[in-house]
Order: sequence, then structure tokens, then C-alpha cells
Amino acid sequence: MLKTQLFNPVYGPVQSWRYGRSLGIDPIGTCSTCSFDCVYCQLGVIERHSRKREIFVPTDLIQEALAQYYSESGQAEDAIDVVTLSGSGEPTLALNLREIITTIKSISHRPVVVLTNGSLLNQSQVRSALMLADRVAIKVDAVSEDLFQRINRPVGIEIDHFLEHVRTFSDEYSGHLAFQTMILSAWSIDDKARYISFLNNCMPDEVQLNLPKRPKSRLRNLEARENAPRAISPSELQALTCVKGDILESFSALIEQSTGIQTRYPLP
Repeated sequence: MLKTQLFNPVYGPVQSWRYGRSLGIDPIGTCSTCSFDCVYCQLGVIERHSRKREIFVPTDLIQEALAQYYSESGQAEDAIDVVTLSGSGEPTLALNLREIITTIKSISHRPVVVLTNGSLLNQSQVRSALMLADRVAIKVDAVSEDLFQRINRPVGIEIDHFLEHVRTFSDEYSGHLAFQTMILSAWSIDDKARYISFLNNCMPDEVQLNLPKRPKSRLRNLEARENAPRAISPSELQALTCVKGDILESFSALIEQSTGIQTRYPLP
């Protein structure tokens, strides 16, 4: 039995169009904490906005919960494709990120993925910890300050510094690097050009164009970490309008033609 019945840092597996069957590890805990406040965030209201790193979930609790999942699931390794750090906020805020990744690798033989908004990549300790992950996906939803502030609503960081830090990490990281970009509306020609120029400077392994297909929780609820949170009443979920598929298709084709980088997007 886990030390606490109030919070389980292991959830899923969640079906991801990007990574397949993903077992989630939540290093943030019951209080959603993030350095962004994205308008489309499926978690709903972010309860705490911060750029301060601290230990939210002790490493030994994550170790215990993951070991329990494997012991109770029998064929757990066959049932998942990756183990993903995400959950209730920005995972790089976890001061014990390096320990968590090391612990996961000591238990699971599946690739470890970290989904990050990239806001703390200016810190060498964060970049060093991420080097242990097999795959890192960085949220790059904007290349202009206006769009950055309107979509991501970051805490204490401007777009030029953000992009500079992402490029620094791109130069250092030897694992599989993806840029995840949520498309909420058609981009201007100028924004597309700046984005493609940025991609050519960073050359990630792939670009993942995304749509806000998961409904946004109106209230904070741990169940929002899942694909289809059954414990949340439909009245507490807000469906977001998605752009048409041809916008993603044409943007994807432009990116691949201009950079040679594999670009994927969810099918209708």
C-alpha cells in the first residue's frame, strides 16, 4: 500500500498520438503548479504560478508507486510504450527531476519522455537532468511576444530569451528532441517564416503540430491528466474549437519542405 492514499504520482496508461501507450508520472502533485498558464491547458485553472524549483513529490513515493504498478499489472512492460513525466504542471520545476528519471530507469526498461514548456532551460541543472531522458518534447507555441503572452501567459520570461534557451538545449541534447506546437488559429506569413527560421537553427528530430482536442477542465481536477477523465462531469469540461485539418496539413508540408524535419499532426 502506498504511503499516501491522497495522491498517486503514477497514472494511465494514456493513449498518445505522439508516443503510443504512455504511463504518466506526475512529479508536481495535488496542487497544479506551472510557469505557464496556457489558455488551452486541459488541467483547467492553474492553482500556483511559479518558476521556483522545489521538491513537490518525494522520489521514494514515485519509486514506490511505480514499483507497485509493475507488481500489480503483471504484463506492465508490454502494456506501455513509454514512461512520461508530465501531469499536474511543469515537470522541470521538480528539484528532484534527475533522481526521478534515474529511479524510473531503474524500474522500467521503456523510454523515458519529458514533456516540458522549456521555461527553465536557462538553468544548467535543468538541462543536465533532461540529458538523462530518452526523449524530450518542448512546447513551442509561439515565436512572437504577442502570441507568447496571449497563448502561454508565461511567468517572468520573454519570447526572445525563451527561444534562445531552447536553442541552447537543442545544441546540447543528444536524445530524441521534438517541438510541440499547439495551433489555435491560422498563423500569419511572418510568424510561419520566423518559426521555420527557428527550426532551421535548432533542427529538432521532429515537429508535432497539435490541436486542443482534449477538453479543458473548468476546475482543477487530477482526473484531467487522463485522456477521457470519467470522474469529471461533462458540465465541468469545456470543449475548445479546433482549426480545420487542412491548416495543419499545409503548415506541416511547408515545414518539411523548408527544413527537412519530420512533421506530424493528429488525424481527424
